[in-house]
Amino acid sequence: MAKKEINKQEVLSKMTNLYESLNNEQRELLAHCMTIDVYKKNENIYKEGETPNHLLCLISGKVKIYKDGVGGRSQIIRVLKPIEYFGYRASFAQQSFVTAAAAFEPSTIAKIPMSIIIDLIHENPQLAWFFIQQLSIDLGVADERTVNLTQKHIRGRLAESLLFLKESYGQEEDGCTLSIYLSREDLANLSNMTTSNAIRTLSNFASEKIIAVDGRKIKIIDEEKLEKISQIG
Repeated sequence: MAKKEINKQEVLSKMTNLYESLNNEQRELLAHCMTIDVYKKNENIYKEGETPNHLLCLISGKVKIYKDGVGGRSQIIRVLKPIEYFGYRASFAQQSFVTAAAAFEPSTIAKIPMSIIIDLIHENPQLAWFFIQQLSIDLGVADERTVNLTQKHIRGRLAESLLFLKESYGQEEDGCTLSIYLSREDLANLSNMTTSNAIRTLSNFASEKIIAVDGRKIKIIDEEKLEKISQIG
C-alpha cells in the first residue's frame, strides 16, 4: 500500500451521491480527514477479523470482497467498480470484518474515518438516508447472488458470473470482451465451483460458440444464449 498525493476535493466530488448530501462545511471536513491509498494487484485492503475504522470508496481499479471457506477455498462475495463504497457495514454493526478485500488490479481507494462519518450522520439526516440506500442495494445484490450460487447448476452459475462481470465492469471497445481479466481460480471463486469445473465449463461454452477465450480475456459472442443458460440455471 502506498500513499498518493491527489486533490482531495476532486476525489470527494467524484463520490457523487455522498458529496451531494453534504453542505460545504461538511465537504471541507471530509476532504481534510480523507486519505488516499494505492494498492498493488492482489494486495489485501483489509482482512477478516480486523477492526473496521474507515469508510472506503474505490476511486479507480477493481476490488473483490471475499471470504475464505473450508479447506482454504475462497468465495468471492462481491466485485467492486469505481465509485462504490465498502468496509462500513461492520462498523455500523460494531463488528469485526467478516470478509476480506483485495485488489484485482492496481487500485486507488479513498478512506474516511468512520468516527467522522457517524458524527455527520447524527447531524445530517440526508447522509443517514444515503447509507440506508447503499446498505439496501448491497443486501439486495447479496440476496440474489446467494440464491444464484446455491440453486443453479454449474453452467448456470458460470453464465450468471460472466453476465455479472459484464454488468459490473462493462466491455472493451469491441463491445464483446469483458473489461476484467480474471484468473480461472478467481472466476471459480466467483461462481462457487472448483477451478477444474470452471475451466471445463469455459471450454464447453467456447466449443458452443457462446464465448471466445484468449488467456484471461473472455469475449461474449452469444449473450442471448448466455442469458438463457443463466435463467435456466
